Amino acid sequence: MGPARSLRRTNPLTIIVGVVLCIVIFVFILQPSSSDSTASQLRKASAASNPLSPPTSPFRKQNEKANGKRIPPPVVHYHMNNVTSTSDPVGNRETVLILTPLAKFYQEYWDNLLRLSYPHELITLAFIIPKNREGNAATAALQEQITKTQKSGPEKKRFASIIIERQDFEPPLVSQSEAERHKMENQKARRAAMSRARNSLLFTTLGPSTSWVLWLDADIVETPPSLIQDLAAHNKPIIVPNCFQRFIDSKTRRRAERPYDFNSWQDSETAQQLAAGMGKDDILLEGYAQMATYRTLMAYMADEKADPNQEVPLDGVGGTALLVKAEVHRDGAMFPPFPFYNLIETEGFAKMAKRLGWSSTGLPNYKVYHYNE
Repeated sequence: MGPARSLRRTNPLTIIVGVVLCIVIFVFILQPSSSDSTASQLRKASAASNPLSPPTSPFRKQNEKANGKRIPPPVVHYHMNNVTSTSDPVGNRETVLILTPLAKFYQEYWDNLLRLSYPHELITLAFIIPKNREGNAATAALQEQITKTQKSGPEKKRFASIIIERQDFEPPLVSQSEAERHKMENQKARRAAMSRARNSLLFTTLGPSTSWVLWLDADIVETPPSLIQDLAAHNKPIIVPNCFQRFIDSKTRRRAERPYDFNSWQDSETAQQLAAGMGKDDILLEGYAQMATYRTLMAYMADEKADPNQEVPLDGVGGTALLVKAEVHRDGAMFPPFPFYNLIETEGFAKMAKRLGWSSTGLPNYKVYHYNE
């Protein structure tokens, strides 16, 4: 009789609270880890609502018919004034679009992408690949890695969205070897094609929610994991690190490094005089003895003992690793596939951006590394 009398005296509210607590504890035990759950929820929240939405948001196909009739896509409103590009992109949850023209797949490039510490749920990757034998091989290798990362890899390593495009024009060079790519006589055709590829990739993937665009070449195999945060912290419209290449010195048999990208420079009177004497269809090229410009090259400004955050103003930029505020591209700055003030591709982009009022900045002591063939 004692236990029954005690149960009758128990407040029903106490029993209800106890049941609710048991349910909460049970749900807490079964739910996934907080970091993975948060990333997953963010991806679902940012999913595109219809196939006409910008490709920088993943689209999840919904029921397209109601009562047997196809539902037209809704009108979508984008509040562009809410998009920011600040020195604290992580804190402000700013989305980054990483764009890569890809003619050959390097596993080291993909591994380096996965090591980036910027929240992957805020990153969209987009690639443009030529339609040739090498391009087909690159596409197959890329898709294999995408499947591993996006389907079976850890949640925190998965990107918000990944886009693969194929070029609608033939590449000007049959071989993508480093020797062929850097022959002086190949530069105008090669870089014009690169400009077309960059512009095609940019204009088909830049969405209204994109804050930053990181141009990252497919043969950049080593960067600091905090690359995006480090570059964005300077809060510059266009900023470029110094691109080097690691190699084994044939004399000392020791690891060494050398400058690789010579397209980031400060202009010179000699270069301006050369341009003044050129025809409108001629282009200035950097890094060739046959065309000495005497520009100040950022490649030779590097100082291992100096501050990696040291800034220098630039008149030309390289595109191996280039961070651009999305508003610069939205303002019309693109990569001219034609001589623009006798400049082309990334160097022409810096000139065009400057004409639009956007300055370029270099970090001579902050390095990224190019693959060594």
